[in-house]
Amino acid sequence: MKTLLIAVSATALLAAQPAAAADLGATAAALRDKALSDPTAWNVLESLTTEVGARPVGSPAMTQAKDWGVAKLKSLGFENVHVEPFVTGSWLRGAESAELVGAYPRKLAILGLGNSTPTPAGGLEAEIVLYRTYEAFLAAPAAEMKGKIVVVTGRMVRAQDGSGYGAINAQRTRGPAEAAKRGAAAYLLRSLSTDDTRLPHTGTAGPGGIPAAALSTVDAELLEHLADRGQPIRIRLNLQSTYTPKADAWNVVGELKGREKPDEVLVVGGHLDSWDPGTGAIDDGSGVAIATAAAKLAASGAQRPRRTIRVVMWGSEEQGGSGEAYGAAHKAETPAIVVAGESDLGAGHIWSLSVPKNSLSQPAMKAFTAAIAPLKVIVTREAPRFGGSDIEGLIANGAPFVDFNQDASRYFDLHHSADDTLDKVDPAELAQNVAVWTAFLYTVADSDIDFRALAAQEAK
Repeated sequence: MKTLLIAVSATALLAAQPAAAADLGATAAALRDKALSDPTAWNVLESLTTEVGARPVGSPAMTQAKDWGVAKLKSLGFENVHVEPFVTGSWLRGAESAELVGAYPRKLAILGLGNSTPTPAGGLEAEIVLYRTYEAFLAAPAAEMKGKIVVVTGRMVRAQDGSGYGAINAQRTRGPAEAAKRGAAAYLLRSLSTDDTRLPHTGTAGPGGIPAAALSTVDAELLEHLADRGQPIRIRLNLQSTYTPKADAWNVVGELKGREKPDEVLVVGGHLDSWDPGTGAIDDGSGVAIATAAAKLAASGAQRPRRTIRVVMWGSEEQGGSGEAYGAAHKAETPAIVVAGESDLGAGHIWSLSVPKNSLSQPAMKAFTAAIAPLKVIVTREAPRFGGSDIEGLIANGAPFVDFNQDASRYFDLHHSADDTLDKVDPAELAQNVAVWTAFLYTVADSDIDFRALAAQEAK
């Protein structure tokens, strides 16, 4: 009789498993459809860009953004809403100008780079030496740069996956320091951008001890034309800025507690800070809005998912520090972090994604991939390689992570420029992002999937 009962129980359990998986998929699909018409993400993004605007670290606006984040999460029903303070460097822009002097005088469109050293109060004037690629600059004799303004005009390639940015990123991030080593008076680069406007694009550079700025792509080409004439070119440059090595910053956190396993946590977010020319709509107000809305929707069913979903609005991605601070503060919690993810490539539609290795055959991931099939997303079998700057600390601690790839074809027309504004966001594409993230958060949070165990199984 006991053997019969065990057999009956086992049969019942096996019968229940497909039903549970089917329920998971059906709910994920329903939440996907709900997300496609839900206004939460747009409303969050409109609120942030309208009420706060640009949010550089160390500015009064960033303090306002912190308060905004707390209020917004509370208003949306998140629990355990709090801020986690940390200290990081803050570079803030002052007066800036650049102009050609001599035979062809005119103003140039520039934006100083984060960590740039200011010019003397009255500015500086020097002859330029121009290189059309970063590699040509590095290979040139240092003697020809001494006392001059180095100009590097390497072009960025447009790519759906954003790889053109990574390929040329050193032109901005390392260029000023390399020019300083060679005795240059200042450093100018063609903006890391795929646009064709006179709007320059800023960003952080490694400290070089010399003034450094980005030229609009149009003005960089103007300098190339002048250089082709073989005549000396002089620029008068004025860059004023302030740098505070220890500025207050905050990660803003809110949770939706799981109904059965509240100590098992999914971490998702975007970065709250931004550069100052625009209003930080695509970089990364969109990511904040996507993560917040997706978490809210994933927990909006008849009952909460089994695990906790935590949203983090990281407070200093552009100038660095928030990911490291979060990773350090939550190192002991790492075993309880089920998975981490960040949205930080604007609001372009998600066209491909990767989840932790060896997990696609699991019921939760089958339910997820089935739910997003109508959204035209390629699910790769490759393990994720880069989940986002602000989850690098968690990844270093050993947390599993995902990589959702947005269409970056137009992102670098706008990124770090005055064109980073709300009107550039397509509401339908924003909603598609929310739908994908909602389906993922729900299926993982309402399941027992263990990405670590699966990865260990793969390793064996």
